[in-house]
Amino acid sequence: NIEGYNGRVRDALAKGELFSRTVQTGFDEDTGEPIFETEENTPETLPYIVVIVDEMADLMMVAGKEIEACIQRLAQMARASGIHLIMATQRPSVDVITGTIKANFPTRISFQVTSKIDSRTMLSEGGAEQLLGHGDGLYMAGGGRIKRVHGPFVEDEEVNDIVAFLKGQAPPEYIESVTEDETATDGIPGFEPSGGGDDDSENGLYDRAVAIVAADKKASTSYLQRRLKIGYNRAATLIDRMEAEGVVSAANHVGKREVLVGNHSE
Repeated sequence: NIEGYNGRVRDALAKGELFSRTVQTGFDEDTGEPIFETEENTPETLPYIVVIVDEMADLMMVAGKEIEACIQRLAQMARASGIHLIMATQRPSVDVITGTIKANFPTRISFQVTSKIDSRTMLSEGGAEQLLGHGDGLYMAGGGRIKRVHGPFVEDEEVNDIVAFLKGQAPPEYIESVTEDETATDGIPGFEPSGGGDDDSENGLYDRAVAIVAADKKASTSYLQRRLKIGYNRAATLIDRMEAEGVVSAANHVGKREVLVGNHSE
């Protein structure tokens, strides 16, 4: 547990207690026996880890079962190790907040929702549909007790100040593997990506998207999400680029697009 470890370190430093470990430094030249020495070290406190999963509905739409299993595992281990896990969604339906997910998130906050069904999905009882909005919310603690709360108003300037402060603490360390495309090519005959076969690049991903749209004669953000197994933002960017380059038409009054290029295999 992070809190328990940090408390032990603080107590030891306050008492002037030294931490040491025994390490092997070599072998005796005469007997060949290993030589050990005591090495002193000062442990560092561990940072608090806060994991925020924003817009769970988008993740569940792309890979529901896989995401649900990952969230369940993360929530179970987070409680034991002291990691804070926050999950948010604007669509509190039963296919997003499943029974498994609810069981692993005993503490919940609901702001104004549109129906009593959504309130029951979040809090297991109605009431959130009658909230006033503008920060008015219901807070359910771990024991199931519900309390009415009100979130403070935060201006954009305050948000920018906090973000600027956090950015000044340390440079970001991105996990590039999260956004890499690990799927193989879709095997569309006669189409060679312009990226030289490097499907991990954005150009390679775009070429694959164009090939799929040209072959299937379907062009929509949700369709590319399913076929390429990517998030909404990346799929929307690909569609916008296709429109700019004349691959697909602009969306009509019902949101449909016309594919303007032929199949690469023809």
